[in-house]
Amino acid sequence: MTRRLLVTGGSRGIGRAVALGAAARGWDVALSYVSDAAAAGAVADQARAAGVRAQAIRADATEEADTLALFDAAEAGFGGIDVVVVNAGIIATAMPLAEMDLARIERMIRINLTGALLTAREAARRLPEGGAIVFLSSAAARNGSPGEFVDYAASKGGVDSLTIGLGKELAPRGIRVAGVRPGLIETDIHASSGDPARVANRMGGVPMGRAGTAEEVAEAVLWLASAQASYVTGAILDVAGGR
Repeated sequence: MTRRLLVTGGSRGIGRAVALGAAARGWDVALSYVSDAAAAGAVADQARAAGVRAQAIRADATEEADTLALFDAAEAGFGGIDVVVVNAGIIATAMPLAEMDLARIERMIRINLTGALLTAREAARRLPEGGAIVFLSSAAARNGSPGEFVDYAASKGGVDSLTIGLGKELAPRGIRVAGVRPGLIETDIHASSGDPARVANRMGGVPMGRAGTAEEVAEAVLWLASAQASYVTGAILDVAGGR
């Protein structure tokens, strides 16, 4: 069945993989981006090459006006939205909490949690019966990321709580909510930690002995968004190689 999917932060990494995986399934795709218009446009072009409708829309997930405009544009282009993937997020330089300043903490929470809440609120207002919301959390919500990103872990813990609560809230309306917790995934977001070799350095802690790929995470996201997951709501799926 054709679905109309909106993914935030779709110009790179897991968001890009979700957009292209959805297009490969024949789903229409709208993706948001903040700064890299060229990368977002390239993803949209690649999606269109798969024979679907695609839009790249600039929107900052932390700005209410941008979020409203993003949903308006996607709905205008597709006649509605069936799936929202809440993916936009950041990490920052690895350090203990005692060394973090207020600006960093506030930015982390604003983008990763407040942005998720705003996006999810708009999805809850607009999705029809049979719709789905999928959040991108992190294995950090379980392990806490001590000495590196406890602020990031806390923000993703909030996303997990949001997934569980909103799943119960929207179930009577026939809208499903689920989450995916990626583990050590090979994407360029790790450069933001100040350690571009972070994936290679931590691979020994993964029972499967390797990092995951953005495409592997996207497969989990798209299954949760599909009719095949029709009795799954409020659930969070670990895609972490056993970590």
